[in-house]
Amino acid sequence: MTTRRQFLSAATATLAASATLRAQEADAATVTSKRYRPPVRFGLGGVAIGNGFFVTPDAQAEETLEAAWAAGVRYFDTSPWYGLGLSERRFGHFLDGQKREDYVISTKIGRLMVPDHDFKHGMWKGELGFNYKYDYTAAGTRRSIEDSLQRLGIPSIDIVFIHDLSPDNGDMKDKWTEYFDIAAKGAIPELTKMREEGLIKGWGFGVNTIEPILKTLEISEPDIFLSAIQYSLMKHEDSLERLFPACEEHGVSLVIGGPLNAGFLAGVDRYNYGGTIPEGFKEKRERMRAIAKDHGTDLRTAALQFTAAPSVVAATIPGARSAKQIQENAESMKAKIPGEFWRALKEEKLIAANAPQPRPA
Repeated sequence: MTTRRQFLSAATATLAASATLRAQEADAATVTSKRYRPPVRFGLGGVAIGNGFFVTPDAQAEETLEAAWAAGVRYFDTSPWYGLGLSERRFGHFLDGQKREDYVISTKIGRLMVPDHDFKHGMWKGELGFNYKYDYTAAGTRRSIEDSLQRLGIPSIDIVFIHDLSPDNGDMKDKWTEYFDIAAKGAIPELTKMREEGLIKGWGFGVNTIEPILKTLEISEPDIFLSAIQYSLMKHEDSLERLFPACEEHGVSLVIGGPLNAGFLAGVDRYNYGGTIPEGFKEKRERMRAIAKDHGTDLRTAALQFTAAPSVVAATIPGARSAKQIQENAESMKAKIPGEFWRALKEEKLIAANAPQPRPA
């Protein structure tokens, strides 16, 4: 079995020299219009693995990742932000010993972790020991990737997303365009350089709004975006009208994050990351749940397949906190949902008339 020390040595060597040969060896089947696209439809998001909302004990996190691998999941998405480094460390511990070519992994840049024993954050639970600072410069981007490789214990990363550079970020709000300008001169050209070096296969933005994605398409040549909470059964019209056509025009694919709206479509009374459930959404959820039951399926299954249906979508990546959750999600992707169910949703105007109809994986 390859040891973590060997992985770290390989990571150091990779960062010290160009790795253009690895880029040339990329599987042609995963590249569309010269843009990297992962060869998967279903993955695992790493928020819960990083103690998002609740503490996830080490043993439970390991069991969840083991169950994901056993269920055939081979795409894992994480971030330094998730658990202030904890999510990456846990993914790295689990992936130690797996063949690097057997899975796809994405992480993010934009925040650098700094030691701070007393720092607490409402999103991340437990004693985590780190604080963060924003850095979208070229040097900060390089430093972030080096730190992620160390935490993950791997020599390369498939996809890097520029994280949370978006007007919904409470730390930025109206100043997000100032951060964007820094990234345009720093992070974006640096990630493009890393792609050319072969350190990564593709890059894009990982955000909860559409505007930064559209702005990036105007100024650069990204490969893939992580669009969170923007395409789900609860909210999807704007993505259909603006986001998807723009990405298709540029030959760029999407990963859908938060397909269950932070558990809302799985029955949790929590919507996304703000804590407030929009007016009428509970009633809409209950109506869709009743229609699903009438057609022999469940709402979580429908929600997951819905987000994977558009041709521009490479993968959907729900999170999971337990082995049971990941097993259920994996089975949902294989389930057959009758076409009558989707027609009923459209007839009652619960989903858009032009929303692509899902198919089982």
